[in-house]
Amino acid sequence: MPLVTIKGIEGVFSSEEKQKAIRAVHDAMVAVEGKNMEDVTWVIFEEVKSGDWSIGGAPLTAADVKRIQAGG
Repeated sequence: MPLVTIKGIEGVFSSEEKQKAIRAVHDAMVAVEGKNMEDVTWVIFEEVKSGDWSIGGAPLTAADVKRIQAGG
């Protein structure tokens, strides 16, 4: 059965935002797979500790992501 994993940095997204992302990804997968796969499509939101994620070799923290989200 389909399993999609979303990874994000801990402390960036609220519970509501994570649930919204899970629902949107689930719905997108079902749109591709077909309605009969809806009940067996899994989506997991995994969080990585702030600072344990890097881009270009530089650690990325929750504060960095929030600054980017704010347009800074």
